[in-house]
Amino acid sequence: MSGPSEGREAADATVVGRPRPSVSPDTTAESRAEPTAGARLFNQLRAIAETLILTIVIFFVVQTFVAQPYVVDQVSMEQSLEPGQSVLVDKLTPRFDDYSRGDIIVFPDPNGGKVPFIKRVIGLPGDLVELRDGAVYVNGVALAESYLYDEFDEPVLTEPSDAESWRIEPRKLFVMGDHRNQSVDSRSFGPIDREQVIGRAVLRYWPLDSFSILQTPTYPAVTAGG
Repeated sequence: MSGPSEGREAADATVVGRPRPSVSPDTTAESRAEPTAGARLFNQLRAIAETLILTIVIFFVVQTFVAQPYVVDQVSMEQSLEPGQSVLVDKLTPRFDDYSRGDIIVFPDPNGGKVPFIKRVIGLPGDLVELRDGAVYVNGVALAESYLYDEFDEPVLTEPSDAESWRIEPRKLFVMGDHRNQSVDSRSFGPIDREQVIGRAVLRYWPLDSFSILQTPTYPAVTAGG
């Protein structure tokens, strides 16, 4: 007659003797081969190409819709802007902040030349612009133009060309250069279309010693034209 201890021993023997499940390697893990030199080169070239394409796209978007550089080629804006200086032309903000009197703007040559013009806005839609005794009058008020080219410490007078007065129509701008006797401007080709304007010059960045923000002068005595 077997006692309780013998039953426990038999059970223990059964447990001890039970075969353990074999541990197999992870069959889901995949062996990864090192990329070849050709594959690495291809990946590097693809990354470079993607970066170049992205850079070109960003440059195109920025230059088309935001801002673009402009190199001053003419003397008509002396001494405010000298030939050879570079400015940044803002093309974005004029979409919601329209051009103001005194702004320096860039626009295509109205005479069909390849080099865009850069001039200062003098007359806005509705204004009456008149040239009298070498001065510029807007809506009957003589403009104080401290930016005019100085010749022998005297500002150059503003002489008329084809006409002496203009009433500025809607969506038009009357523009002149700061070096009046060296500027082909609205005195000869008339007011320009606002839609033709490329943008507003806001920053002179080259040469570095001329770096500055281009401030827009104010004319507090001039009221809006009717």
